[in-house]
Amino acid sequence: MKLEGQVAIVTGGATGMGRGISIVLAREGARVLVNYRASRAAAHEVVEEIERAGGVAVAFAGDVQRDEQVRAMVASVEERWGRLDVLVNNAGWSKVTPHWKLEELTDEIWDRTLNTNLRGAFYCCRAAVPLMRRDGGGSIINNASASAYSAAGSSIVYSASKAAMVNMTKSLARALAPDIRVNAIAPGLVHTRFAGWPEEAFEQGRMNSPLGRIASVEDVAATVLFLAADAKAITSETILVDCGATMLATSRPNRQR
Repeated sequence: MKLEGQVAIVTGGATGMGRGISIVLAREGARVLVNYRASRAAAHEVVEEIERAGGVAVAFAGDVQRDEQVRAMVASVEERWGRLDVLVNNAGWSKVTPHWKLEELTDEIWDRTLNTNLRGAFYCCRAAVPLMRRDGGGSIINNASASAYSAAGSSIVYSASKAAMVNMTKSLARALAPDIRVNAIAPGLVHTRFAGWPEEAFEQGRMNSPLGRIASVEDVAATVLFLAADAKAITSETILVDCGATMLATSRPNRQR
């Protein structure tokens, strides 16, 4: 197993992409802290699924917007397992707000989006670094978004927060080298409950995809595993996980052939 003996934190690990990431890391031998803010039942279901498969996991309630709760989460890992090797900053928040409806992008949406997606990820990195370095380093993976490049996400501030996360990933990679590798993934549209996208949005994504499909939770989790376990010579990178939609948007295959 690729992560045998290692310890991982997955923020927002109870649902959607976080759930898939938690399960895959545990399957590869990591002991996983499944962080959640409100999805208590879902978090405990993930832990139970991991344990049924022979893995080790624990659920931990904590809001990444709150520095003291983040520090308590890292302290819990240290007390329970004594080390930290992988941090996945997956927790995120968004509210679908049409980009042209500027008046609907309220201060509340701005603050919660930035505090969760960007400040929260920084809080987690800052709290985790001393413990990761103590045993020789590790890997941080930030869950950004393809909207960091397309600026076409669920809201203007969501896209901006994810573009900032890509930039912060580079800054942290430089600051924390050589002990800790810092990379990001940038999923495109993935069929989860996140942001409350309507079903037709996923169908449109499939139609516009060069590969004729959208990325799955399993695709995202596999990319996180690669960065955590295999990509020993990679840091500061952001990997698009979007079936080519962002880079090949103007050169889609002819569906009539």
